[in-house]
Amino acid sequence: MPSSVTQFDLARTPARAASAVRHDWTREEALALYELPLMDLLYRAQTIHRATFDPNKVQMSRLLSIKTGGCAEDCGYCSQSAHHKTGLKASKLMEVERVISEAKKAKDAGATRYCMGAAWRSPKARDMDTVVAMVEGVKALGMETCMTLGMLTDDDIVRLRDAGLDYYNHNVDTSEAYYSKVITTRTYADRLDTLARVRDAGMKVCSGGIVGMGEEREDRVDMLVTLANLDEHPESVPINMLIAIPGTPLEDAKRIDPIDFVRTIAVARIMMPRSFVRLSAGRTDMSDEMQALCFFAGANSIFVGDTLLTADNPGEDKDSVLFAKLGLEPLELNIEQSSDHEPAVCAGGQDALQS
Repeated sequence: MPSSVTQFDLARTPARAASAVRHDWTREEALALYELPLMDLLYRAQTIHRATFDPNKVQMSRLLSIKTGGCAEDCGYCSQSAHHKTGLKASKLMEVERVISEAKKAKDAGATRYCMGAAWRSPKARDMDTVVAMVEGVKALGMETCMTLGMLTDDDIVRLRDAGLDYYNHNVDTSEAYYSKVITTRTYADRLDTLARVRDAGMKVCSGGIVGMGEEREDRVDMLVTLANLDEHPESVPINMLIAIPGTPLEDAKRIDPIDFVRTIAVARIMMPRSFVRLSAGRTDMSDEMQALCFFAGANSIFVGDTLLTADNPGEDKDSVLFAKLGLEPLELNIEQSSDHEPAVCAGGQDALQS
């Protein structure tokens, strides 16, 4: 690792690394963190993590595809794009009753947040009544609600907020510089605009990205700088490891080195100390040891269940075994704190939203 990082005393000294929230990160500072000796980086990330969160509690979310396939966007990682020949058939918007039934099962299995994703560039007006009813129905179960529907009009945002939607997921995916190599049908500015308008309406934000798409470490750092320098940090930051899906432009992407993935998690935790950092898509390709390092680096949220939107996920049985090995426990939902922006209990994913 380059020795130049020694100039960043703050990056090397956990005793000075208070979990204060900052919005003025530079690429140089973030890259210095990323390039620290791994033990130093993990020690600092875990120190900051413990200042805000119980290190042995993990928030559990469940993700459901409420409308699959046929998306007009050309995201290079996504099996649901109409531009790619992945063999995935498009489906209609799911019935409200089925969504609520699935949410009940998720709650019974320990999930506290229910995330619903639709493969749209943006929702059509005719579908919003159904979407709103889904939010209201899941909310009535006593679960937190999250949706990812693409870009939103101001009217869409108001309706979702008034229905009680807690979180809106809209990932930035990667750095602004690398973005056009992955997506051409929606701009980076479009994504930031959607996030800003959702935030202005009073909803919480879930936004992260995907690593392993051929980007450089500078791109991973720049993505985190973008998120950490928003006016308010996303309450949830999903970090996805690319699932290389046959038929997509990224089907042959070289897998990211596991340690580089852990570094990304750790830097996200340090730069956004009060956000939930979700170990999201790609866990089926992670060893128990890699996931353990991610939790130690500050990841404290996962998706549970056998599938995400269209990709595989480890499932409750495997997660239960892993949690038992590591001494981890599901985080219980605190209704009072879920109604504000405090993180003491406090989504997306590649498939979530690769979410």
